[in-house]
Amino acid sequence: MAVIPFIRKYFAILAVISFYVWSAVTIVTTRVEERSGAEILLRIGHWQLEASVRDALNQMVSDYSVERVARGLPPVKIIQDAIPESVYAQWLTTQLMGGTAPDLIEVGLGSMPYHLWVQYYNRYFIPLTPMVSRPNPYNDGTTLEGVPLRATFKDAMRGTYVEEMQEYMSMPLSQFGVRIFYNRDLLRELTGLEKPPMDYRAFLDVCETIGEQTGERGQPYIAIAGSRYHIGMWEGPMFDPLTYSVKFVADFNRDGFVDNAEQFVAFKTGRLSFDHPAIAGRFQMFREITDHFQTGYTGLSRDEAVFLFAQKRAVFMTTGTWDARSLLEQAEGTFEVGVMDYPMPTQDDPVYGDILYGSNYERILGGFPFAVTRTCKHPDVAKDFLLFMAAQKKNEELNEIIGWIPSVRDAAIPSFLKGFEPHLTGVYGCFNPTSLGGETWLKWTQTFANFQVRKIDYAELQNQFEPFYKARGLADFLEQQDDWRRAMHKTEQFLTGIRAAALTADGDDAASQWIRYRALTTDRQLTPEIHHLRQLKFATGELELPPTDPYAYSDKVLAKVKARLRKEASAGVR
Repeated sequence: MAVIPFIRKYFAILAVISFYVWSAVTIVTTRVEERSGAEILLRIGHWQLEASVRDALNQMVSDYSVERVARGLPPVKIIQDAIPESVYAQWLTTQLMGGTAPDLIEVGLGSMPYHLWVQYYNRYFIPLTPMVSRPNPYNDGTTLEGVPLRATFKDAMRGTYVEEMQEYMSMPLSQFGVRIFYNRDLLRELTGLEKPPMDYRAFLDVCETIGEQTGERGQPYIAIAGSRYHIGMWEGPMFDPLTYSVKFVADFNRDGFVDNAEQFVAFKTGRLSFDHPAIAGRFQMFREITDHFQTGYTGLSRDEAVFLFAQKRAVFMTTGTWDARSLLEQAEGTFEVGVMDYPMPTQDDPVYGDILYGSNYERILGGFPFAVTRTCKHPDVAKDFLLFMAAQKKNEELNEIIGWIPSVRDAAIPSFLKGFEPHLTGVYGCFNPTSLGGETWLKWTQTFANFQVRKIDYAELQNQFEPFYKARGLADFLEQQDDWRRAMHKTEQFLTGIRAAALTADGDDAASQWIRYRALTTDRQLTPEIHHLRQLKFATGELELPPTDPYAYSDKVLAKVKARLRKEASAGVR
């Protein structure tokens, strides 16, 4: 009888101890089971919780083991760590720092800033650069036989190349596209339309009409199902292209893009501000579209928005090919799902007509990228498994199971994803307030969060962030320069190899090799150093910016052009 009072008194402590012992025994037992047998064990970490992803990876490793056994090698077993996106960054950080990370990890999650990914790549992952120029042996017998690995991908692995390290750090296994999904039945019921309009103003009117109506129980209909996850899929394809004209005042090296250094210099020197019509227009469109999201969308997760759409309470929702199959399955027998492109303003639009230079250009970049960790016990096997999944036929099979677009050339695309073919003409965004990272990234995150929930308006957003960006940005800018210079030894190693090839070449090949060496030295070593130093001198005031914008002609040049034209006209030259 004395046991019962003891249990009651110490129940909480006993419960904690019991659960601890149970979990410890379970973990030890599981680890022993994992390492039993002759298989090589690979752990794979990713944030894809869709069942089809896990099924596809299991199928790939099963096929890979059969392939290895046929070659007299031990089979491979994988254990998948599927971690929710909301905690993936924290989980990844603790695993990497603790030396307990999986052998293969999906990298590049947008919730973690890019400058942190660069540091993680440098410290915790094995570069894949030595592999990219060699053919993938698993492509033998296909149209890609003998083709260098890099050239077998649709994006030539541009998306997995880390400029700061000058290394290829991961291998992309899929390609993604983003569009607007809509409920055809609900659109017809609420607006009488069979298809949504592609004109921006008409689209806003449709959203207004939807938001004014309620269901049978009085619940309001939502025009656009949104969340903190989905907002980025409106910003990139629809809002950001409005800022294309920023390059006309900030693209100082005239390479067609505005990098982080050029943007900071433009703000620091007063060439650019939040008063620029393109930047102001971007945030005005942001406000106009998010006005039709459900209340409190910034605090909602991806699943909550999908639930709203699946329950036929919202008409529109943006998402990508990764959700296409699951949405179709959820809607089957309930409502018909349609896919539309983003509505765009017309050239005579009173607000956006003068700042819109074209529709969104979609850069083809591979996704679902995996990298090999430095703590991997079988790095050669892990890299070989990536090659296996990146082979033409296996990549096609992998993405067919998942319902995604293959990242490899000439691999067939699932039929229901034909509408996601990328737009290869158009314009792109030239404004990124988070590009410097560090303290300016934190300040922007805090300030923009208040703008999203309407605690501040656009004028106050400018007042709070722009002075801080100009003042603190130089320190963050200099830190980025240090990160860039840490990779310079990679350039030296690369150029040494090219120079050695030129020294040992003969005849016409020698001339070609020396031309290549000089061109690469200029492009990778001299020009970037001059560009970075020039931006630094502009930012610190040691060097004055040219009096005209990068794409403008000076009065002196214009005078010469006019004089030449008058001379040609008087001579009868046409």
